[in-house]
Amino acid sequence: MICQQFSHLFVSSVVPENPCTIHFTPLRIRCFSSHRTAQNPKLSLADPTQSPLPLPTSRISRIARSVAQDALFDYLHCTRCFHFTDAEHISKNSPHFLHGLLSKVENDQDVSRALSKFLRYNPINEFEPFLESLGLAPSELISLLPQSLMFLSDDEIMLENFHVLCNYGIPRTKIGKIYKEANEIFRYDSGVLVSKLRAYEELGLTRSTVIKLASCCPSLLVGGVNNEFVAVLEKLKALGFGNDWIGGYISGKTTYNWNRMLDTIGFLGEVGYGETQMGILFKTYPALLFEGSGKRIYILVGMLLKLGLKMNEIYYLFLQNSQILSVKCAKNLWQAVCFLFDIGMETGDIANIIATNVQLLSSRTLQQPKTVMKNLKVEKGSLCQIIKEDPSKFFSLASKSVSKGIEQLSSQNQHNFLKKTTFLRRLGYVENSDEMTKALKLFRGRGDQLQERFDCLVQAGLDCNVVANMIKQAPSVLNQTKDVLEKKIHCLRNCLDYPLESVVAFPSYLCYDMDRINLRFAMYVWLRERGAAKQTLSLSTILACSDARFVKYFVNIDPEGPAMWESLKK
Repeated sequence: MICQQFSHLFVSSVVPENPCTIHFTPLRIRCFSSHRTAQNPKLSLADPTQSPLPLPTSRISRIARSVAQDALFDYLHCTRCFHFTDAEHISKNSPHFLHGLLSKVENDQDVSRALSKFLRYNPINEFEPFLESLGLAPSELISLLPQSLMFLSDDEIMLENFHVLCNYGIPRTKIGKIYKEANEIFRYDSGVLVSKLRAYEELGLTRSTVIKLASCCPSLLVGGVNNEFVAVLEKLKALGFGNDWIGGYISGKTTYNWNRMLDTIGFLGEVGYGETQMGILFKTYPALLFEGSGKRIYILVGMLLKLGLKMNEIYYLFLQNSQILSVKCAKNLWQAVCFLFDIGMETGDIANIIATNVQLLSSRTLQQPKTVMKNLKVEKGSLCQIIKEDPSKFFSLASKSVSKGIEQLSSQNQHNFLKKTTFLRRLGYVENSDEMTKALKLFRGRGDQLQERFDCLVQAGLDCNVVANMIKQAPSVLNQTKDVLEKKIHCLRNCLDYPLESVVAFPSYLCYDMDRINLRFAMYVWLRERGAAKQTLSLSTILACSDARFVKYFVNIDPEGPAMWESLKK
């Protein structure tokens, strides 16, 4: 069982993921030919027995680059008979190769003529600009260049499969990743690659999703249809997600372990998440599944097991506080554990604090222990004792000042703040995101008050999803009290004779004060009765315009309008 696997997977130390360090090496320009041009020694190449020349680091002008692109295009299209599209893409998307090419004629006054002459007498290794144009970095080229080939036309099978990918719709600049990670794809016999792409469409995926999958996960095209991927797709379908939902979240910047995704879904099922709960969890925190293929759960469970929590306690924590699985909250929780270890707290005490205050500890970024001790002028032992006696003080003592305008809160305010963020998460705001921060400033009132106002609109007859979209369009709607909202809805239906659905297109109606609403609609009704206005104008047309514009179009259009307007205002 998965839960049994977890209990022994984390006996050893668990460490957080460190950012990868990537080392780049300069591109080496391979010798194009061993021939020298007697007519112009300046155009001769380095001796092929010597080390390849490093890529020049100086920048080239836009004009020189354009000239070099034209020369390379003419060579590929006219001399080597490349298809126009292939020649154009290669010439415009191989800047490092062009830079090296220009370095051969940098002292010549007529660069265009010199490059044409150079290419005429010095056949190039066509795989270099070709692979670079597919999105590969200079440091990746050397290991991927064929050892015995110079001309692309000599590798017909590779070219045929390359064109299959292009014709299917995969961007050329994404094909380099496929070439690097699944080179065997380019060795398939005619028709094989097409059949593999179609096999994924037959799973119910759209072509655009298959394109995304092939670009981000080239290994899916190796061998038959990937059974683990199919199993993930079926699991997600059972949770209520469409076949193409997965295409919106996969990225070429990460590697996916479909089997681990299955384990993650299985583990959450054993924790106690039903299909509906799990669907909401993944919809709210898709990164939980797609960033590291669920690895975050493994790390969290490992950390909590090492602290001494039992699996049933971990189950409960996850089930009751699903937000701790988000990227930001998991990082904050890890930071909190490190903080408590640094000040010398015992493992059992740390486990107890996390079990009872996990939501609080995962909601804020913490200062370093040294900073907290310096500010409070206490030693580690004293700080440790303060936190053990009242863990809620941990938040106020150690959390960083929030630069985006949210002040540190008292214990009561902390509770209200958490209820407010819980409500906003239900509306679709992501925990600790910039949008959430802005929403916290825009929405006034406690979480229970906001929920009461939201429910008022639903009870009036609007669908809850429709109300959520309205709130995002006009956040100030929820800044009205329940009584005011009820009064405005009553006025809309019974006094103005508009259907409730009219506020869906213009939710800001609920934000205007009653004096403005009554005054403007009274004028509009008077005009309508005199035949001077259309029978049904939208709410926004009447309310959203400025006072000057309203007077121009709704008052002055009738000779008696100004007098009536003044009368209504009195």
